[in-house]
Amino acid sequence: MSDYIADVKKYSPGADEAAVKAIENYLGKGILAQRDASLVACSDPEELKRVRENFCKKKLGLSQSDDEIDAVLQSVCQQMSGDNSKSRVTFYYLAAEKTGTLGKLA
Repeated sequence: MSDYIADVKKYSPGADEAAVKAIENYLGKGILAQRDASLVACSDPEELKRVRENFCKKKLGLSQSDDEIDAVLQSVCQQMSGDNSKSRVTFYYLAAEKTGTLGKLA
């Protein structure tokens, strides 16, 4: 997990380690072991749709409109724009942080 927490702390210095661990557990070792699956491609609209539907709506329970959730995801993409390999754990953490739903992870 140390790699994940270190990456999250690049964007959120006071990151909640329990929430990072919860995201890691949610994704599972199978996903995180696969290079492509462990990253988020902000340039792929279908990828962002899956993040919105499967993580934001199902896991975080967000009920905002798709456009509102998409705006959050675009904000995370912008925040991580300097990183060519956007870790899924970090991306999910930042999305939860921006929506005030970190408490739903731990």
